[in-house]
Amino acid sequence: METKRILLTVVILFVAGGFALAGEHGMTGTLGLAESRQGELSSAIDVTYLSRNIWRGFDLYRKNHSAIQPSIDLDLFGTGLGVNVLYSRANRSGFENSAWLPVTLYYKNSLLCESFSTNYKIGWVYYNFPNTSGRNADLQEAFATISMPKLLPCNFVPHYSLIYMWPSRGGAKYVSDFAGWMHIFGLSYDWVMPAVAPETAEQIIHLSADLTYNDGLGNSTFREGVVGGKPVDHDWSHAVFGITTNFSIARNLTVTPGIYHQLSMDDSVNPSDETWGRVSLTCRF
Repeated sequence: METKRILLTVVILFVAGGFALAGEHGMTGTLGLAESRQGELSSAIDVTYLSRNIWRGFDLYRKNHSAIQPSIDLDLFGTGLGVNVLYSRANRSGFENSAWLPVTLYYKNSLLCESFSTNYKIGWVYYNFPNTSGRNADLQEAFATISMPKLLPCNFVPHYSLIYMWPSRGGAKYVSDFAGWMHIFGLSYDWVMPAVAPETAEQIIHLSADLTYNDGLGNSTFREGVVGGKPVDHDWSHAVFGITTNFSIARNLTVTPGIYHQLSMDDSVNPSDETWGRVSLTCRF
C-alpha cells in the first residue's frame, strides 16, 4: 500500500506541475510539439486487442493466448508532459496473476535544427501487478527515445530507445533478478497510397523494423503468475517487422489494425519466431 500511495502522489504532483507550467507559459515555448494542442488538455482512450501477448521479445503466455489492453493517455496542455495508464490481461481465466498495470510519466518535445531535427521522449514507468501480493512482482523503468525525421531521404525515419528496468524493491520474490538494459534500433517509413474511403485524401501505410540488443534485461520472465526461465544473454535478441494503418470511422475515432512478425535470434529471450496481429480503437478528446 505504501508504494501505491507514493505512486499516486507522484502522478498528482506530475499533473499539478503540468497545470502550473501551462499557466506560467501558456504555450510550449521555443521547442516545437507537433503532436500536441498548445494550451489544451487533451486525452486519448484506447482499447487494443492482441492475438498474442509478445512484449519486448518475450512471449508472455506460454500457449499463445490473446490479450486485451485498455489505456488512457493525458497530454497536459501541450507542455510536453503526459501521463499514460494501461491495463493488460489475458482473454481467458487462469492468467489472473499475470495481469499488469503500468503507469507512465513522460515528457516529449522536439529540437528544431534543420536536417538534424530530433523528436525525443523521456519517462518513468511503474509496472504494478495488482493480483500479486505486496510488491513481489512490481518493476520500474526509465527510458529515453529519439527519432530524426529529416535525417534520411525518402521519408525514412531512424529511431533509438534506451531502457533500464529494475525491481521496485530489493529481494522481490518474483523478479529479484529482473534488471538490466535494452537498446532498440529502428527504422520506419510511411507509404502514401490512394484513399480507401472517399472522404479521405490519402491512406498512409506505416512500415517499421526494430532490432533489439538485450543487455541482461529480463533474467526472469513473469508468465502466468510464475517466474522462471534461463538467464537472458547479453546479445542481439530479436527483430520485429510491422505494418499498420489508420481508418477514421467517426469524428475523433480511429481504428488501427496491424500485423507483426518477430525474428527471434536468442533462445534465452524467445526460442521461436512469432507472428501476431493487433487492432486498436482510439478515441481522442
